[in-house]
Amino acid sequence: MCGIAGAAWTADVAPLLPATLERMISAISHRGPDDSGKYFSGEGRGARGELENASSLLPPPPLPLAPSGPAAALGFRRLSIIDLSTGHQPLANEDESVWIVFNGEIYNYRELRADLEARGHRFRTNTDTECIVHLYEDLGPECVQRLRGMFAFAIWDDRLKRLLLARDRAGKKPLFYRLDHGQLTFASELKSLLLVPGAPRRLNRRAIDSFLCYQYVPYPDCILEGYHKLPPAHFAVFEDGYLDVVRYWQPPYEPDISNDKSQISNLKSGVANWSAGRWQQELRRTLTEAVRMRMRSDVPLGAFLSGGVDSTIITGLMQEQSDRPVHTFSIGFPIKEFDERTYAREAAKHLGTEHHELVVQPNALEILPKLIWHYDEPFADSSAIPTMYLSEMTRRHVTVALSGDGGDELFAGYTRYLAVKLASRFDRLPTALKRLITAKLWQRLPSGAGHRSLLRRGKRFLAALGEPPEKRYLSWVGIFGESQRRELYRPEFAAELGDFDAGDFLLRAYDECPSRDLITRTTCADVLTYLPCDILTKVDIASMAYSLECRSPFLDQEVMELAARMPIELKLRGNQGKQILLDTFSDLLPPSIQRRRKMGFGVPLPNWFRGELQPFLRDVLFDSRTLARGFFKPSAVQRLFDEHIQGKTDHAHRLWALLCLELWQRMFLDPANSPASL
Repeated sequence: MCGIAGAAWTADVAPLLPATLERMISAISHRGPDDSGKYFSGEGRGARGELENASSLLPPPPLPLAPSGPAAALGFRRLSIIDLSTGHQPLANEDESVWIVFNGEIYNYRELRADLEARGHRFRTNTDTECIVHLYEDLGPECVQRLRGMFAFAIWDDRLKRLLLARDRAGKKPLFYRLDHGQLTFASELKSLLLVPGAPRRLNRRAIDSFLCYQYVPYPDCILEGYHKLPPAHFAVFEDGYLDVVRYWQPPYEPDISNDKSQISNLKSGVANWSAGRWQQELRRTLTEAVRMRMRSDVPLGAFLSGGVDSTIITGLMQEQSDRPVHTFSIGFPIKEFDERTYAREAAKHLGTEHHELVVQPNALEILPKLIWHYDEPFADSSAIPTMYLSEMTRRHVTVALSGDGGDELFAGYTRYLAVKLASRFDRLPTALKRLITAKLWQRLPSGAGHRSLLRRGKRFLAALGEPPEKRYLSWVGIFGESQRRELYRPEFAAELGDFDAGDFLLRAYDECPSRDLITRTTCADVLTYLPCDILTKVDIASMAYSLECRSPFLDQEVMELAARMPIELKLRGNQGKQILLDTFSDLLPPSIQRRRKMGFGVPLPNWFRGELQPFLRDVLFDSRTLARGFFKPSAVQRLFDEHIQGKTDHAHRLWALLCLELWQRMFLDPANSPASL
């Protein structure tokens, strides 16, 4: 696991200076504390370009300010996982005409290497990185099709003067970029791009609207104008000053019916009419293989174990393939509603792992600056806080941790999918009965103070029933609904947004799966949106803040494709989600874990904002500097604050989003220079 940064430029553009590249990779040293390296190409640098590494005794000669392109500069920070002695990057092919910087892990690299050696390629290292270089020599950008793993990488082809950027299918590894007048800069984190001299920092108004809708800024947009995130399952080719972004994979929720109209009916009853037992057999095989491949490591590894279904299955499959107890990790909180340690202990005892746990008292005031700095963009999923605590504790013992991320989205584990199922029955009711059920009278009932209040969730469910199914789901998962955002914005800010509709991001994801049932379409939408933008961003940033590599077997390409094709009846049966996981892996799951209700991995935000964080929240939201930004009506923010403090409505997650947005602006926009470190 590593951090990468660099640039490519055309012949009429001044090159990136070595000092700038050094600052860019230093800002992400937490992603790779073990080693660093730099490569420069271009006229006047010699046919081989120049490779620098952390052990260089002499400073590099300065690059001329005059244009010298087309050329490139690649920078790298390394967290050593595989081939500890010879895995230095940037790395090249045999004749050093192709160079790569790579962040991630290619789990099928041994299989790829055997094939590449049979075709005449010669290897100088034992790394997975070198496999990518040789695959690129044979296949060009289409090399991504052969890679099974998580990755973000940049390849400079000095023969063609071409830069290739690529990101893995699920979106586990991040990659930001900025194209400006013939120069393309890229990095694992946005903060690196802000260290390029002259890099602008203009707030993207539409990104604010999206952030308040989803609690994250969706790809390909960025919180700053002119910057972008390469979407999952895409590569980008920069050549002759032009950037071409190409999608190379999509999960097969939607059958290809171009040649066979029967595929839809076959899919509904099972691929090639598979029985439930065949689906279970294939699921056990593919997930076991995914875990096996992710246990390849030259450093200690373990697993996050919450005691939920997903993490217990992954840990169980690890233990089956290990000759010693697997190290497992969980954290707990003093508040019972947020403490899963009892279940984690039970799972650890059942599986025979060496379990580690830690009780923490989350201190938001202490961790907030670290949170804001590491996440680069406003990010309002409060479960990032416990994820950072868990990553910090885990890193004291191991360098790699496997997780159960992806299980909920792939196998219909969220309780909101039950709401989708129930609402679809509502759609079939007579119109008069629909009007009675959705009457505004119900919304006048008090909601209850807790964010998990049954009445509060019921009101939210009823309020959205009159909308089309896709927009209904958006209203359930959104932080601020469309009407709530309109009430919040000042007229001038609303006018700047024009006809922009933040909801289009989710609705477009629904469009990718038009012929399946509504619940499957909804899980597909989550796989394409919520999973990469929220869950995977949260885990990548939190784990890499402590130089911990996190691997997700559920997000193996073959597991994802199997789950996408699977009939919904195998996943959601009655009121039970993830039914096929329970059926397939019952031997790994203690009975109490099979029966337990899903518990979110969160912190007591409602309590904090009514207690110890109330003064801090008030001081930030109503400070003159905050109000002067001109985005929100002070009266609307005051109403949210008062209703929450008085216990009328739980606005904790909305207030948290506003707080994170303001603190991000103070850290990244207000100073004369963006912070390169905390």
